[in-house]
Amino acid sequence: MPSEKEKMTTRISLIRKAAVIALTGNALLAGIKLCIGIMTGSLAVLGDGIDSASDVLISAVALAVSVIISKPSDQEYPFGRGRQETIASMLLVFMIFAAGIEVIVSSVKKITAGDFIQEVSLLALSAPLISIAGKFILMLTQRHLGIKANSDIIKANASNMKNDILLSGGVLAGLAISKFFNAPVIDPIVAIITGLLVLKNACGLFIDLNRELMDGNADKELYKKLFNAVASVDGVSNPHRARIRKIASLFDISLDIEVDPKITVYEAHEKAELVEEAIRKEIPDLFDVMIHIEPAGSDEHQRPEEFGLTPEKLD
Repeated sequence: MPSEKEKMTTRISLIRKAAVIALTGNALLAGIKLCIGIMTGSLAVLGDGIDSASDVLISAVALAVSVIISKPSDQEYPFGRGRQETIASMLLVFMIFAAGIEVIVSSVKKITAGDFIQEVSLLALSAPLISIAGKFILMLTQRHLGIKANSDIIKANASNMKNDILLSGGVLAGLAISKFFNAPVIDPIVAIITGLLVLKNACGLFIDLNRELMDGNADKELYKKLFNAVASVDGVSNPHRARIRKIASLFDISLDIEVDPKITVYEAHEKAELVEEAIRKEIPDLFDVMIHIEPAGSDEHQRPEEFGLTPEKLD
């Protein structure tokens, strides 16, 4: 079984690989769409190209993050630098949100000004087709590497690729309708709908990342695994004050358990070691496990628990 250091090295390598692929692919697509947009005078294609250009910056951020989180923990950052990935992912969300707002605002301006494309060339139609194909390949690649590395920023980038496909699809639909049905106003209307979808996805990502930054965890299955692990160790009871937070792709766990007050400190410590071992089997992606031991039957646990969860609170 690979060590934690080997797992982290592999993970960082996957993040860098994903970032380089996204950076290269987005730069190529952005260049193609910007050139076609300028040549044909299509503002829709030009805007799509600008959106891809912003993806180049996003990929560069992911690449920089892979370098930062590879640094080991030290006195200044005893919990490591994994939170930087979450912060960078949040930055990515704001970029996605800004792109969605820009699409909507630009489309509204076109509608109010009557600034529609009157003649759409086949070259302009080819730009979103190329974009959809390229972004689909990039989305699958980013999703695969994001899951494999369990990286929030790569998963978020995959989600952004999905948004880009919707965006390019909206551009394609608008241009096609404008050309073949002589209804130029459909172009900005479709773009507004696409922008709203982008905002919806950005808000969903924001909620998830904000919960992580606030050390929250809404996954009850993780707590069930934790309590099942404690229950599997003989002589251990009443798991309480359980807290699980996420640092990048790893979980940091703390909880209290009770043991027979008549056993020695050494024996109690052995019980805690067995509990930690059982937890690591149930939840392999762990940063650390902090276990506080209390004597069974003490009055300590009779006080109302202000922090953490118990098995009863999951019901």
